[in-house]
Amino acid sequence: AGAETVKRAVELDVASRFQESLVCYQEGIDLLLQVVKATTDEAKKQRYRQKISEFTFLSDGKYHKQIRIEENATGFGYEKLFHEYLTEIVSEVWVEDPYIRQVHQASRYLCNYTDLYNFLRFCEMLVKGPCKVKKIHLLTSYDGSGRSQQITGLEEIKQSLSNYGVTLNIDFSSSIHDREIRFNNGWMIKIGRGLDYFKKPQGRFSIGYYDFDLRPCHETTVDVFHVKHTKKM
Repeated sequence: AGAETVKRAVELDVASRFQESLVCYQEGIDLLLQVVKATTDEAKKQRYRQKISEFTFLSDGKYHKQIRIEENATGFGYEKLFHEYLTEIVSEVWVEDPYIRQVHQASRYLCNYTDLYNFLRFCEMLVKGPCKVKKIHLLTSYDGSGRSQQITGLEEIKQSLSNYGVTLNIDFSSSIHDREIRFNNGWMIKIGRGLDYFKKPQGRFSIGYYDFDLRPCHETTVDVFHVKHTKKM
């Protein structure tokens, strides 16, 4: 299976379909690493390691894709934006966003925890798969006036995730300002507005209130990178 996946990666590479080829390279390398762990023959281990090194070199090209989300654009729900990077080998996710915290809204129809709910929606997407996420690392900043409510909300998300076998590690930083999301298959996504790029719904019974694909967006830029990701063999 690993060899077939890498063969497909090479075909995609030749066809200049670099994004798809990188995904296939990473999946193929992961499958071959599993074979290395299960093999007791040292000679075979060495041959597998050599092949993995070659494939890692091939998949180590720099990749950068930019997506521009226009003002009031729709169709950019989390599933649509992230699905092609959440392959089955993704088991660990890092989220760095200084504003995963309480946001007071003027309207009585809207929730008071906009960014916390965005993060919860993101976690729900991870739980649904097809990836097999086991750990999520969140780095954010404290909400000065609403710290206790922020912590209560995050702890509730943490407890709920544990019911699905997912561990949420929460850390706080007073100096964080960058926003990025990383997956352990090598993909890194930077969104100018972080997870909070959706506009407020017109009301709780308006289209787009629950379905983010139908929710108008703020103008923002999404940068996608692939970074070298290796495991010990």
